[in-house]
Amino acid sequence: MMITDVEDFFTKGCGRCARFETPDCSTQIWGDGVRQLREICLNAGLTETVKWGHACYTHADRNIVIIGAFRDNFRLNFFNAGLLKDPEGVLEKQGAETKTPDMLRFTAADQVAAKAAIASAYIAEAIGYAEAGIKEKKTTTELELPEELANALDADPEMAEAFAALTPGRRRSYVMNLNAAKQTATRINRIAKFREGILAGKGLNER
Repeated sequence: MMITDVEDFFTKGCGRCARFETPDCSTQIWGDGVRQLREICLNAGLTETVKWGHACYTHADRNIVIIGAFRDNFRLNFFNAGLLKDPEGVLEKQGAETKTPDMLRFTAADQVAAKAAIASAYIAEAIGYAEAGIKEKKTTTELELPEELANALDADPEMAEAFAALTPGRRRSYVMNLNAAKQTATRINRIAKFREGILAGKGLNER
């Protein structure tokens, strides 16, 4: 079960796998680094909360950044990253399906200090967009959602927010599966089963 207390993220983990609350948990392996990222976010004046089992930081009712910890790296992911100018050219894509570079990735805790000023500047830029109500423009290649999924997301804000935060490839995995179903009832049943995975930030075939 995913955590609901943000403090648990830093002391126990996200709760999405068997390594939760063990020294082998990624948040513990990268403990110093993720705590440094937390300090940067809090010093920027962001509001700290927990979403999808991770420490998430908001401003003006908008998600700004989220901290992630994985086996081989930890990262600071920016929402609405397409708005960021990235003059330093340091943002990376999460994967091949990601169209916009949106993360600062670290493989050692001491790398955070070297990029702290950049991270703070990019967060300040994102805060400015949030306060101005400026949002990233949708691209013409945006997935066309099946009607049943669109209706389900409209009726379930929590799932809608989690689905929007998925990488394009993960969103596509759900859409393709639903499009393969001919019956509306089948699609609705599948969506109900998909909800837990979507909230966990996973693609269709991820465990």
